[in-house]
Amino acid sequence: MSHTIRDGEKLLARVRRLKGQMEAVERALEAEKPCGEVLQLLASIRGALNGLTGEVMQAHLHEHVLHAGDEVERAHAAEELAAALRSYIR
Repeated sequence: MSHTIRDGEKLLARVRRLKGQMEAVERALEAEKPCGEVLQLLASIRGALNGLTGEVMQAHLHEHVLHAGDEVERAHAAEELAAALRSYIR
């Protein structure tokens, strides 16, 4: 069973919190809140998204790279992680 399935409820809860944070930004903009408040909300979202991304990457590394069934699976999983990291740091 994949880690995203096994940890699905926990991951979905984090995504739902992110969604709520995005809605808070929308409300702040609609209410014409000061830019400092909006920036703080955005920084919170970025931190939460980084945390979620790190958690999924760590689980991928542990399950699909470190404990891969064979070298072919390990190489494929490592390349998936490398591609995600390239996109992430852009």
